[in-house]
Amino acid sequence: MPSSLVALLHLCDSLFPIGGFGYSDGLETATAMGLVDAPGDLQAWLDICLDDVIGRTDGPAVYRAWSEFNREDWSALGELDAEIIALRPSSATRRSTKAMGLRLATTWSLLYPDPRLEHLLELVRLERLGLALPLAFGCACASAGVSMRDTGVAFAYTRLASATSAALRLMQIGQTDAHARLAKTLQRVPPVVEAMTRRARPESFTPAMDVSAMAQQYLHARLFRS
Repeated sequence: MPSSLVALLHLCDSLFPIGGFGYSDGLETATAMGLVDAPGDLQAWLDICLDDVIGRTDGPAVYRAWSEFNREDWSALGELDAEIIALRPSSATRRSTKAMGLRLATTWSLLYPDPRLEHLLELVRLERLGLALPLAFGCACASAGVSMRDTGVAFAYTRLASATSAALRLMQIGQTDAHARLAKTLQRVPPVVEAMTRRARPESFTPAMDVSAMAQQYLHARLFRS
């Protein structure tokens, strides 16, 4: 295993094969409907991703998964996994988070073997876990010895960067402008991550994003699966 920093950089690299490039998390529908059209709209979308999706739902799940993996509390991890999947009202996003989570854990286990990851994957094979992406990310970071705080920051970055990448393919926006929006959002990551440590359990309320994700299947032409 390389140093925790090198391992984290590897995990967060956009080239790491989890299939995230195939999902927009509802942004494609939002752009098709004109809800996200201008750079300012993208800024608002990224802000909601950070404050509500990462800060209130997936981020706390990452933290709890990190802790439960280190304690090898598989029962608690299973309960968390069921909860975080159930909080996604769109069937497409439920499928996507499980697909990316399983691929992340499987690939990470092959690259950096760990008996705990093998046990985690066995629970998936036994259908005791769906393995949502936030849990897989938290477990991979714990396996690599990455600190809890750095795990939270890294997860926030990967999800915001993924949304920005999708926007570049969906909107009329230049790379510099898109990354300026990303940079502005990233400045708020540290306090949001700090607040995540005080959140007892995940919660979710992002109706506009949820409706966009559920309407994805009805688009006439699609670049993304969700």
